[in-house]
Amino acid sequence: MAAGTANLSEKMVHPAVKPLSDLLGTWKGEGEGFFPTISSFNYSEELQFTHSPNKPVIAYSQKTWNLKSGQPMHSESGYWRPKPDGTIEVVIAQSTGLVEVQKGTYDMKEGVVKLKSELVGNASKVKEITRVFKVENYELSYVVEMATSVTDLQPHLRASLKKL
Repeated sequence: MAAGTANLSEKMVHPAVKPLSDLLGTWKGEGEGFFPTISSFNYSEELQFTHSPNKPVIAYSQKTWNLKSGQPMHSESGYWRPKPDGTIEVVIAQSTGLVEVQKGTYDMKEGVVKLKSELVGNASKVKEITRVFKVENYELSYVVEMATSVTDLQPHLRASLKKL
């Protein structure tokens, strides 16, 4: 990589993505999952937020592994499209075949992105998903809530990650 390339890449961030540029990069950490209809579990995780220069979108990918065995557990990927007015549109495809279309808001002065599903596709039981991401003190944390055909909206996943 040529000297100054990193600085050049930072300058090429699309203006719509710039407010969320603190998210860009790779984050690693641990989380826990729970829900009334499943056994609780712990996992390690890697989240990546990448950006193609001059495009108004962030590519998102997530992978988790069983904390004890190291076996792969879950993965998902998609795109985040922030708008200048502080709203954001997100699409996520999960390895389980479930697809989410979410809308929400971001306030990076507060370090918060809030998402709520507009559509949960290819899911017989899942009816609604919300995600709240928070960046604070060089740490990214999130809470995912879920509602199903038999449960109201309630916490399902939570994790805390550090940027590599």
